[in-house]
Amino acid sequence: MTAKIVRRMSSSFALDVEFDAPAGFTMLLGPSGSGKTTILNCLAGLLRPDSGLITLGSRVLFDSTSGADVPVSDRRVGYLFQTLALFPHMTIEQNVHYGIAKLPADTRRNRTTALLESFKISHLAKCKPRDISGGERQRAALARSLVTDPSMLLLDEPLAALDVQIKADIFDDLRSWNASHRIPIIYVTHSVHEAFALGEHVVAIDAGKVIDRGAATEVLRAPRHETLAQIVGFENVFDATVLSFDERQGTMLCRVGVDGRELEVPLARTQIGAPIRIAIRAGDIMVSVERPRAISARNCFEGRILDVRREGVAIILTVDSGVSFVVRVTPGAFEELRLEPGRQVWLIVKTYSCNIVEPRKPS
Repeated sequence: MTAKIVRRMSSSFALDVEFDAPAGFTMLLGPSGSGKTTILNCLAGLLRPDSGLITLGSRVLFDSTSGADVPVSDRRVGYLFQTLALFPHMTIEQNVHYGIAKLPADTRRNRTTALLESFKISHLAKCKPRDISGGERQRAALARSLVTDPSMLLLDEPLAALDVQIKADIFDDLRSWNASHRIPIIYVTHSVHEAFALGEHVVAIDAGKVIDRGAATEVLRAPRHETLAQIVGFENVFDATVLSFDERQGTMLCRVGVDGRELEVPLARTQIGAPIRIAIRAGDIMVSVERPRAISARNCFEGRILDVRREGVAIILTVDSGVSFVVRVTPGAFEELRLEPGRQVWLIVKTYSCNIVEPRKPS
């Protein structure tokens, strides 16, 4: 699938994106209001782009130049909404074959049976949606979306309300189903965990624009944009100024914070004196209660703990070291080092834990 979509949604927001989605999973990842659902609606034909081109294999679904605009019913696109929209008065079996009511009875029966088995809900065929669990309803809605034998599947955060294990089980079943069908599946999510679990490809969206795209591991492990860095868990993002380059070592020295602390980061295409943005994961910062000596890490800052809070199984420290760092430590380290507000510590940051990112554009 190839899409180039331009659509003005309001005087202050316009969608202008271009990306490819091969067979397999493509995750649309971005903050709320970035345009992800609008993209799905344009692909499905529920919204008409102002201009652009949408193709699915050799089929042209929309082309503003030629005037082509295939009706929703003829696009062969499955679409699963957040609300699922199962008919409450129908059984699961009736819900699944609702979209193929015009096909011969044997075809309807065979397709429905195969999908109920694929998603492990054949024993629920005669149940109503109210009588089954949330995860089972999600499976039924997926089966209904796929029973029409679509050429593309659109999923708008359908698993957002489910717990991690149920999501993982449904992911496995959906992955197994698509191994034999190999259609593009466009999956909208806010969750980096879902993007890692399912995504073969990621298209990152912010403010109606594509800010990054590519293999999931490449895009998510080393994000190139501030918005994406914060989504995937780089809690520390701050300004710096380039001081010098060391091309032989592949590094450069930057000044951060009001007191001019120096930070060594990976070499980037920039110039001396240029402002840059640096992102560091809280979990990539090490803490010592003694001044470190003879270590390989190039960056070491003295600081003082300002705040301590628990976040799940981790302890989150806020440390003032000229700039305010957010640091994640284990409960064991927290207790062993006797960390508490007011305690003097040293923060240790490896050079390649620092990620240079494109700053977010003001809205």
